[in-house]
Amino acid sequence: MRLDLLFYGVSLLFAAGTAIFSEFYGYRVWGNFASAGYLLALVLVLLSRTRAGAASRLVRSRWTPVAVSGLLACLAPLFVLVFRRSPSFVWGDWPWSFPAQPEVWVVERSARLLLEHGTPYTDLSGLGRAAHPDDYTPYGPVMTVFGLPRALFGDHALTDARIWFLVGAVLVAALAWRVMGRPTVPVLAAQLAAVSPLTLLTFTVAGDDLPVIALVALGAALAYRANPAWAGVACAVMVCTKLTALPAAGVLLIAIFACRGWRAMLIFLGTVVASTAVLAIPVLAVDPTSFVEHVIMYPAGLGEAGSPAASPLPGHLIAQLGPVGHGVSLALLAAAACALVAWLVIRPPRDPADVLLRTAVGLGTAIILAPATRWGYLVYPLALAGAMLCYSAAAEEGTARTRTPAGPNVAGTPTDDADRPIASPDTRGIQA
Repeated sequence: MRLDLLFYGVSLLFAAGTAIFSEFYGYRVWGNFASAGYLLALVLVLLSRTRAGAASRLVRSRWTPVAVSGLLACLAPLFVLVFRRSPSFVWGDWPWSFPAQPEVWVVERSARLLLEHGTPYTDLSGLGRAAHPDDYTPYGPVMTVFGLPRALFGDHALTDARIWFLVGAVLVAALAWRVMGRPTVPVLAAQLAAVSPLTLLTFTVAGDDLPVIALVALGAALAYRANPAWAGVACAVMVCTKLTALPAAGVLLIAIFACRGWRAMLIFLGTVVASTAVLAIPVLAVDPTSFVEHVIMYPAGLGEAGSPAASPLPGHLIAQLGPVGHGVSLALLAAAACALVAWLVIRPPRDPADVLLRTAVGLGTAIILAPATRWGYLVYPLALAGAMLCYSAAAEEGTARTRTPAGPNVAGTPTDDADRPIASPDTRGIQA
């Protein structure tokens, strides 16, 4: 009860602060709905201890506040904002009027460009003016898929890219849950991954990061529960959606080598390279200059326009002290990267939950220490922490099953590590 009160209380404060102080229209709409949702969830938690009997079973369930939060802090404001968008809406210098963040429009524009020119990336040399951050599409070609409904069927509520970000994330997360053997989902896992303020705000105003997080979770599940080739396909799709997920690919590579050997690692790596080539080369061949400028140079801070990311996190604050501060920020980031690599090599991930833990720590550290960063990216470590808790529950359930007498050879006979799924870290040792 104390944990639930803390979670919904902090979420309520975050939502109320967003409603009052944010300059963005979409953020304020979310904040108003979310304040009501988290307040009602808080009340339900309190009522769960003051009422008893079969008639109050729904009230006493810890899942009821989760459902209420999801309905009022995600679906309701998303419904309002997708219908608020006008086909004639023009992006301008009035952020308080935005019914969606620019990421939504950028992805939808990339789909139109793909259908018209064969590439989702704007040719900046043909703009006739200096490039602006909103001219960029800093995503891989797979991200364009979420903008195709609007490009094909026109400007309607159901073609809003946020709807398809939500659908895609839910479907991929459900597939990961299925691969893990349909484990019991802890309430705290759902709170962190599904109904935290960062997750629901991201779904409501932008949404592009949530399918990437779901793909990271799917890749971790497939690395241990399926042939490594499937993990390679998921990893390639993940990287070709957004390069933010690239550190997760490195963690998966080390994890597969540590637990399944050289052959599995080579299968995984070969599948990643082949799948990435299939997804990226057709777009790269049309306009390689624009591809490099949008996908590589701009996110690295080397593009014609600079990134507007400037949240006051430690790395950015240190970088603001001047050239020396910028160098210190980069040095801290490099030191943290070396420490994380050492952690991976000395103690390789032993199960899907461990992969998500290492990925969450790595991405969280990078977000905090990067010279140019956004606090909204903290949704990555927070949501991955929730998925990690779910995967830990799956491992505990698998351990309980293997300890239950079920005839001879309960753990099974070991077979080739490159092809045999690893059902449980307790039935197979770490082979490194």
